Amino acid sequence: MPFTLAGFCEYREEIRKSRFITFAAPIDSPADAQAFFEQHSDLNATHNCWAWKLGDQYRSSDDGEPGGTAGRPILAAIEAQDCDRVAVLVIRWYGGIQLGTGGLARAYGGGANKCLQGAEKIALISRVSLSCACAFAELALVKLRVAELGGLVVDEQFTANGVNLQLAVGEQQIATLQRLLADLSRGRIILQR
Repeated sequence: MPFTLAGFCEYREEIRKSRFITFAAPIDSPADAQAFFEQHSDLNATHNCWAWKLGDQYRSSDDGEPGGTAGRPILAAIEAQDCDRVAVLVIRWYGGIQLGTGGLARAYGGGANKCLQGAEKIALISRVSLSCACAFAELALVKLRVAELGGLVVDEQFTANGVNLQLAVGEQQIATLQRLLADLSRGRIILQR
């Protein structure tokens, strides 16, 4: 099950006199990732290397480090932590000692990995769109049942006879929700895809 981050996180370490600071944050679009990198990059640092993943889309940058030693290891760390909708930026201040290509890959990938390991994560659940109608008196209980199963009320339209609801519920929760709503309404509430 993929995860995203609950919020911004950071990790700092020093490797052979080079300072590394890793920042990670949740994103909703490639533009969010770019804005995150622009906001947190340090132009006085030697390198600002980054990677982001959003569903099937992903990008990475080595920012002047030898090809494949920074961006790809950061992206590999994102995937190893089963993260999605995440941007990671690793800033390096060169300390005068060469790390070599293997050392660079371990430093960038390791920093990203440790930052993501320490971050608070939220499971990404794929949900199915459903609709139903209920009476005004049932609305609060319907919302409660949907929330208890990890679903969302996407939209509600009030009519003369009650409320039409648009819901988003996990596939494995649909049968349970249908049973709960039928019990609640004596069989009147029916979920429709």
